[in-house]
Amino acid sequence: MLVCDFKTTCLNWMNVDDVVMGGVSDSAMQLTPDGTALFAGNLSLENSGGFASVRTVLAQRNYADFDGFRIRVKGDGKRYSFRARNDERFDGVVYKSDFETVPGEWMEIDLPFAGFVPSFRGRTLNDAPPLDNANIVQIGLLISNKQEGAFRLEIVQIEAY
Repeated sequence: MLVCDFKTTCLNWMNVDDVVMGGVSDSAMQLTPDGTALFAGNLSLENSGGFASVRTVLAQRNYADFDGFRIRVKGDGKRYSFRARNDERFDGVVYKSDFETVPGEWMEIDLPFAGFVPSFRGRTLNDAPPLDNANIVQIGLLISNKQEGAFRLEIVQIEAY
């Protein structure tokens, strides 16, 4: 089932970068003329920074009949994190599934719901409940882990499988 095609769905993304804690990284999710989305920016480690992210609120939230998300991306060789939230809060528990990219190569990546790890401000939570795929309110992308410099991740679509 289609979640985001970037032509009719998932058009409004908000960036949340380390500037919220004094860092100087920057990012944006831009829709391209080709009908894809481009998550790009610059990751800086200055001022104890080190993350850049974007997120969107979903219209369709119930994925109980699915096993996970499938993304089609072209990256830059860096490691990214696909994120899901069970609420509309700005901060709080987020569920993450990390994935690797190959520079300039289109990849289709399956992210099973069972593999999403609960996290809070970069720390894994061992006592949080698992991701509730019957109520996924927000999804997003993040780059961190000291991968300093320019980054670029192009996304064709996100679907539930």
